[in-house]
Amino acid sequence: MDIILEAFSVFLSWQNLLVVGIGVAIGTVIGAIPGMTTPMGVALALPFTFTMSPVTGILLLLGVYKGGLYGGSITAILIKTPGTPAASCTVLDGYPLSQKGDARKALDIALYASCTADLISNLSLILFAGVLASFALRFGPPEFFTLIVFSLTIIAGVSGPSLAKGILSACFGLMLATIGLDLVYGTERFIFGDYRLMAGLNFIPVLIGLFALPEIIDRAARRARPGGLRSQNLGIGATLADYLKVLKSTIRGSIFGVILGAIPGIGGAPAAFLSYSEARRNSKNPEKFGKGEIEGVAAAEAGNNGVAGATMIPLLALGIPGDVITAVILGAFMIHGLRPGPILFEQNLPMIYALFMGILLSSAYLLLVGKVAIHFFSRVATVPNRILYPIVFVLCVYGAYAVNNNLFDVLVMLVMGLVGYGMLRLDMPVAPFLIAYVLGPLLEDNFRQSLLIADGDNTIFFRNAICITFWILTCLSLFVLIRSRIQAARTGKASVLTTGG
Repeated sequence: MDIILEAFSVFLSWQNLLVVGIGVAIGTVIGAIPGMTTPMGVALALPFTFTMSPVTGILLLLGVYKGGLYGGSITAILIKTPGTPAASCTVLDGYPLSQKGDARKALDIALYASCTADLISNLSLILFAGVLASFALRFGPPEFFTLIVFSLTIIAGVSGPSLAKGILSACFGLMLATIGLDLVYGTERFIFGDYRLMAGLNFIPVLIGLFALPEIIDRAARRARPGGLRSQNLGIGATLADYLKVLKSTIRGSIFGVILGAIPGIGGAPAAFLSYSEARRNSKNPEKFGKGEIEGVAAAEAGNNGVAGATMIPLLALGIPGDVITAVILGAFMIHGLRPGPILFEQNLPMIYALFMGILLSSAYLLLVGKVAIHFFSRVATVPNRILYPIVFVLCVYGAYAVNNNLFDVLVMLVMGLVGYGMLRLDMPVAPFLIAYVLGPLLEDNFRQSLLIADGDNTIFFRNAICITFWILTCLSLFVLIRSRIQAARTGKASVLTTGG
């Protein structure tokens, strides 16, 4: 109790209470701007923490982090332009809901799912930091490889009616993911003598080009047709019944986010897609996913935001940053003369508890700031297309350029926009491409590292219970997917015969 009371005295200052809310607000705005990534926002905020106390400075960075994770869903839902990579999963059902006139409902569900997942993630950080950190340490290259193989079964679930087109889209994503230097041996692959391709294709320009530009090109190509699906009616907000309907998927997605977030190097995008896939598999109406299903929005945002608190687990418990953002936060600790890890818990436990209090407060701020952001940003949906799409195009160019201040990234975005438009016209799903592009490099690197460790012995992929569990889950997932496809084909054939008769 003495330690908790001391932690309260450290935390309860107007600076701490104010700075968490400011951080969440800044992060939400940054997340909603295409190209302004959350790591960029946290890095830009870092210099402002130099003169602050350790608790105040770190809480500012955590607020920006949490706001940024949610903010990406706003433009993903309204204008099909994900503000963050993880929000690309939210597009799949969020934008169709917006097109149907249910933008407010989609935004509300995204917010409620984000806040619920953030709270669960924060509580997991507080209660299970040691346990989850030790579990995360058991993951080596073979465990990562089997996890990613299981995650790639998502592709079959988001391929739409044509599995062949989904697989073709995924193969194209895997091919583009190989561009650049081989991380194991450093050899050049598909760079064609252009040094700008040595680092590969940056994810943000690819993301913006695939999702935002095809919509703009499609609208421009169909100018003669009636003015679009954008309605002055934003629809009604989500009700308690809507929230309860998606609560199961939200909690399940939050758990996925916590587990994957505790594993260094995974990130929010794989967690969002895995959560989305599981929600679709367990849904009574899986055929509605991708066409405007609020459960899909909730699952994506839960997986994405469930990562937030969990990424702090290996950082605080072991001193290991789980991603780029926690690496920046680690820098903030070190600037103030602190080194995360077991010694920090022994020597500065009141400060750790004060951070936990601020992290819990950030969930409340996220709900408050998110409500204000929904009211402000949802006005975008009422802007006429002839005004909106030129603005979106300018934002796309800015977002692609802002990543590295490089015009080459703008060119990548434009080329991927044409690719995305071609896929749109051919009815090829974008989601398998994106999943393969995100997970492909992780799959290859961990596969090759595993074989290097084992001197080419493939049995390393079955070396412990974690690997075997993921292989079993992969087989079960494929069995369920194949069975559902066969049943759907039989049902369709029977309905055709009945109609013919």
